[in-house]
Amino acid sequence: MTSPRPGEFLRDNAAWLGAGFLLTFLSSFGQTFFISIFSGEIRAAYGLSHGAWGGLYSLGTTVSAVVMIWAGALTDMFRVRVLGPVVLVGLALAAMAMALNAWLFLLPIIIFLLRLFGQGMSVHLALVAMTRWFTATRGKALSIASVGFSVGEALLPVIFVAAMAVLDWRILWVISAGMVLLGIPVLVRLLRQERTPQSLASEHSSTGMQGRHWTRKQALFSPLFWFMAPALLGPSAFITAFFFHQVHLAEIKGWQHIELVALFPIYTAVSLLAMFATGWALDKWGTARMMPYFLLPMAIGFALVSFVTGLVGASLALVFLALTVGANSTLPSAFWAEFYGTRHIGAIKAMATAVMVLGSAIGPGLTGVLIDHRVALDQQFLWIGAFFVAASALVWIGITRAARSF
Repeated sequence: MTSPRPGEFLRDNAAWLGAGFLLTFLSSFGQTFFISIFSGEIRAAYGLSHGAWGGLYSLGTTVSAVVMIWAGALTDMFRVRVLGPVVLVGLALAAMAMALNAWLFLLPIIIFLLRLFGQGMSVHLALVAMTRWFTATRGKALSIASVGFSVGEALLPVIFVAAMAVLDWRILWVISAGMVLLGIPVLVRLLRQERTPQSLASEHSSTGMQGRHWTRKQALFSPLFWFMAPALLGPSAFITAFFFHQVHLAEIKGWQHIELVALFPIYTAVSLLAMFATGWALDKWGTARMMPYFLLPMAIGFALVSFVTGLVGASLALVFLALTVGANSTLPSAFWAEFYGTRHIGAIKAMATAVMVLGSAIGPGLTGVLIDHRVALDQQFLWIGAFFVAASALVWIGITRAARSF
């Protein structure tokens, strides 16, 4: 069976791919790269140090990771057109709460809601849908749906940082809530008819290792899951930390914040290229050959960020970081389906998403505390690079062992 041409694939599946794109784009309002552009204003409004702000952010994000274990499994029970609008309403309410809140004790609760409905459920729902709806073209579908995240990452920081020159930061959160709400009727229209009549229909399922569908409990008791855990946690933890401390990074490097933000479209363009290249490659060769190596560019990128002093060097570092980020948008989601099957993919990927969200809690908190204890961010980035080399070795060991089960 020949794979469809790109134009035919996009035309025949435009509504479902568009729904995935919309969900990943709107997740931007609960992602660290967006929240962190307000870090200076939030710390000033609530009188927080780098460590205290990072700690509150980590607390809210950690709780969202725990809740994701339960909430993520809902994608095995409800259709996207039912669950999607609920998730977006939650995200809009969280954005409005950020705009209106004046009490410090509510801040971690708002962070929890932004992270759960944004980084957690919006992305999880989109990627589980692509993984379940597509089999032979899974890589392409995941790549196209993930473009929404990249578009948000490229455009929203530049637009909102520039807008802060003329608008109060709280007004910008009201605008964010409005944008999310406007997406709900679009999502409902795109999914008038969902791709599969039933999410769990057996004819749309594909098996994993040993020719069977693994349950979440069975996956958790398999060694492969735990060999993969550092690779799941690492990109989320330390890319989150990178964007979370972008204001501080610009300060210690002697750059204007807007100069650093202006480089993000380069990062996004490279991550998009890497995303599509990875999607094409995994449809052709599968995930087993690629997973052990996709973290290595990020190791190089963090080492470069540690040493560079100019914006040209920062651009090169962002290129290497983006290569892993692009691959990370498609490879892990396809990996779970390939090795564990698709019948329980929502529950299994919910655990993986919880690990990822937990990583995004650890990264800002850990690096923030170390900054408060005078451990320079440059020095931290060197150790982070070494972490990714070690994580790559663990992935190689785990997949080499698991590949014998096919």
